[in-house]
Order: sequence, then structure tokens, then C-alpha cells
Amino acid sequence: MEINEINQRINQIIDANAERFVAISKEIWENPELGFQEYRAMRLLTDPLAEAGFEVERGVAGLETAFRATWTRGSDGPTIAFLCEYDALKGLGHACGHNLIGTGGMLAGWALRQAWPDLPGKVQVIGTPAEEGGGGKIIMVERGVFAGVDAALMFHPTSGANIVHRGALAAQDLWITFRGRPAHAAAGPWNGLNALDALIQTFVNVGLLRQQLKPDARIHGIITKGGEAVNVIPEFTQAHFLVRATEVPYLEEIKEKVRNCARAGALATGTTVEFEEGLLYANRINNMVMARTFQRHLEELGLVVEEPDPKAGVGSSDIGNVSRVCPAIHPYVSIAPEGTPGHSAAFREAAGSAAGYEAMLNAAKALAMTAADLFAQPGLLQAAREEFQQALAAGK
Repeated sequence: MEINEINQRINQIIDANAERFVAISKEIWENPELGFQEYRAMRLLTDPLAEAGFEVERGVAGLETAFRATWTRGSDGPTIAFLCEYDALKGLGHACGHNLIGTGGMLAGWALRQAWPDLPGKVQVIGTPAEEGGGGKIIMVERGVFAGVDAALMFHPTSGANIVHRGALAAQDLWITFRGRPAHAAAGPWNGLNALDALIQTFVNVGLLRQQLKPDARIHGIITKGGEAVNVIPEFTQAHFLVRATEVPYLEEIKEKVRNCARAGALATGTTVEFEEGLLYANRINNMVMARTFQRHLEELGLVVEEPDPKAGVGSSDIGNVSRVCPAIHPYVSIAPEGTPGHSAAFREAAGSAAGYEAMLNAAKALAMTAADLFAQPGLLQAAREEFQQALAAGK
């Protein structure tokens, strides 16, 4: 079969089955589940794959709601994976549109298998739970789920313009705990060691530190434990910080500066300080060979694609860790007007709207056609691999 015929079949198959897959996305949207608790979403995403002949593994990497579905004809060709996210936000439901990401990624793999059942390689649909703070992909990378994957593809809904590449900051959680000595705040405060004073000094120090950081660096912090009673010198306090930077080496540098801010607070108050770190979200490496292929297919579907605004702020995602083990893309397809913020009630409504489902179907088509091109054109995949290796060598 010629690649143009395959891509035409992908479009036809998705159009013919749109109602079924929109219903799946809608059911996930109506029943939001938090990270590592997405049992219903996992079933909704894996059942169609199992029916289509994919070999479905649930609970991969020791994560109960992670899955890997594989279609192969025993070829020695490449392995191309579509990634699914399907966790919701606490109190907001699917305000990041993961109902669209999960269903769209699954549909891309399902449609490619239907359109090209004897494709020269292996198709995987990988379900990655708990993107919202749980770092599901990070855990799955560390436990070898992406070993042998030659390319990883997914999309993300956005507001405003469609864009096929955008940066994402490296990020890591840092919990800071101070331990002091309690005392009566009126009768004998001099007998205490004030853990809250140490914590407040830490926030002051971090506030002063921000002036010396590069423009793209970010430090956010909240006090999670400030004491027990107003008339008792606090003996135990805790804060949760999130540190971000454009690249991992600079992130490590900033984290040490934040630790020093806390150590200074401990030294000044005579308290002790402890640190605990979360998973490291790596900065994203966009594979432009694959991104431009996705863009071409999106434009063939009638969508307008723009270049990202270099002044726009960016967040962090665990797809960055995947992008360091294989070529990966994470393009953005619009579901809402410009200015609609992510992680908001308005974005949640867009993720369950007709516009959201249309964007999901278009993204699934473009993802499936991009993968078909990679299977059909070994030189295209080789170019993506070479770009990936160059990016790693450059220390990005």
C-alpha cells in the first residue's frame, strides 16, 4: 500500500468511528480520576485496543493504572509509541484536557492498526498515569518501559494557536522541614528554638535569591505546616517548594541555592533542617523532524499552525523524561479561544465540548499519519534519530 493511501484510510477510519471514540472521551471527562487512581479510564482506553487485537498489558512498571498495548506482525521494523494521559486535577476534573489526550493517543494507534494491519514494525499505545504531579512517565522511563521505543508521539490541548513545538522547564519538588524546641511563648520563649522563624527566614532568603536568577527560572513555595498553637514556640514546620529551570544542570544549581537559604534559616535560629526531593521532571527536547511532519498533516486537515510565542511562559511535564530516551513530540492543538487558561474551569468545559472533541479527532489523525510516515520512510525516522542524538550530545 502506498503511504498516501494509508493516510487516506486513517482519515476515513477515524471519521467513520468518531462517535464511538468521542463517547469514550466524554465518559472519561464525566468521571475524572486522580493520578494512580484512573481505573475506569484505563479500562475505557484498553478495551478497544484489546478488541482490535492488541496485546494489552495492564499494571506495567508496577503502576496499577499504567498500560502498554502492542500490535506487531513479527517484523524487525521500528517500534513507534502513542502516549496517553488520563488523570484529572483535584477539584477541577479534566481542566488540562487529559480525557482528550488519552483518547486521542489511543485512537491514533487503533486507527493506524486498522488502516495498515501489516505495517513493517510495532505499534504501541502506552498509558502513562499521574502526569499531574505523580510523574508516571518518569517512573516508567526508570523502569524500562520505553527501552526499545524508537519514537514517542502525543499531543496536548491548548487555547489560542495550534503549535507543534514548545519548550518545557525542568522541575523538581523540594520539601523543607525544620525541627526546633517548643516553649511557652509568653512565660519562657527564650527556652525555645523557633522552627517557624527558620521557615520564614527561608522564604525571605528565597525572595532575595530570585533577583539573581536567570529569567526563565522559577521558584514557588507554600507553608504546609506552620505550628500548632499561637502561644507555643513552633517546634516543627514544613514548606513545599517547586524549583524550575530551562535545563537540568541549572535546576540542580538553583536547588542548592534554595537549600542554602534554608540552612541559613536553621543556623540563625538554632534549629535543624531536613530536605526531601520529588521526581525530577526533565526539560523537553522537541524532535523537529517529527514535529514538522505532524504540522504538515495538521495543515492538510485544514488547521493553521503558528510558531510559539518566545515570550510565553511554559510549564513542566514528564514527557521531558521520555524525550531523553527516544525522539518525542508533544504538539499543541487548540480547543479554546486565546486567553483561556489551562487548569481552569473554562478549560475543563472546553475539554468536554464539541470543539475539544473535534481537535482530538484531528490530532489523532495527524499522530497516526506521522507514525505511518515514519514506518514507510526509514530515512525520515533516521533523520529524527540523528536530531535526537545531536540534541543529547549538545547537552540540552
